[in-house]
Amino acid sequence: MHPSTVLFQDQIQPVILPVCDHYAGSEKLMRKSIALQQELGGIFDITLDCEDGAAAGNEIAHAKLVAALVASSDNHYQRLGARVHDVHHAAFEQDLELILPTCADTLAYLVLPKINNTAELQAALQRINHFGKKSNGQLIPVHVLIETHGALVEVQQIAALPQVECLSFGLMDFVSSHFGAIPASAMRSPGQFNHPLVLRAKLEIAAACHRYGKVASHNVSTEIRDVNVVANDARRAASECGYTRMWSIHPEQIRPVIEAFSPSENEILDAVAILTQAKNQAWGPTQWQGQLHDRASYRYYWTILKRAQSGPFVLPAAAQELL
Repeated sequence: MHPSTVLFQDQIQPVILPVCDHYAGSEKLMRKSIALQQELGGIFDITLDCEDGAAAGNEIAHAKLVAALVASSDNHYQRLGARVHDVHHAAFEQDLELILPTCADTLAYLVLPKINNTAELQAALQRINHFGKKSNGQLIPVHVLIETHGALVEVQQIAALPQVECLSFGLMDFVSSHFGAIPASAMRSPGQFNHPLVLRAKLEIAAACHRYGKVASHNVSTEIRDVNVVANDARRAASECGYTRMWSIHPEQIRPVIEAFSPSENEILDAVAILTQAKNQAWGPTQWQGQLHDRASYRYYWTILKRAQSGPFVLPAAAQELL
């Protein structure tokens, strides 16, 4: 059997997405981002923003532009998503009506901001599915921003919904919703990793995602000039908080995020060696470099290879054979 079958017979097989989600809200930045995606080989996602990252007052033309870009031949890797207005905004259904019928088949995902609870999300999913599905009948994957008190309380129920494939933490909206009880320093590092209420929110989101095999996407780093700060934020999000994806709001942030979240070359080589030996032993227990391995650790190393598959490395032939 294929590793993805034998290793997950009694386990949820996790969703694997590119590790960087880059946001662009103006036509100029959208087109530049798409050109960079093509240059780097499709190793990061782009979310075309109709909400906070876009200018106000031009909602119809902007939504039409997003739909045209997603449907265009420039969408080489079909890894363009779109963030629509929140469900209470007058332009929410307008966004859906203008975007989904035009490009449902090539849209990678739809991002929903400012969700307050599971019932509100389920109502939004009904409207999304009313306006567009893929031609093969599959539903459009949805990414949910967790940035309100209500959404955090129900984060487990939200992560459990089958159409949801990713939860993103909305740091600044979350801090602002405390009306000064959390200091502004918690919107950036190191405060965002140290303040107990913020750290609690991050960990609850990550735990919910991993329980249901979904992707936990970390908030953006507000530092633009110093890429070392961005890289450190990304490393801490991955190693301390269990996130497997992170936002970017500037092209200079993309590479540090990809480097921090992608498996290292040594991790990939270890995974190939262990999984090749496991395959030769019909996936029974094995020893490698004096350590015992079985299907529990095989699942870990298989996930390393799957994450590497969408990363910046050219995988060795043995890895490609396993995949």
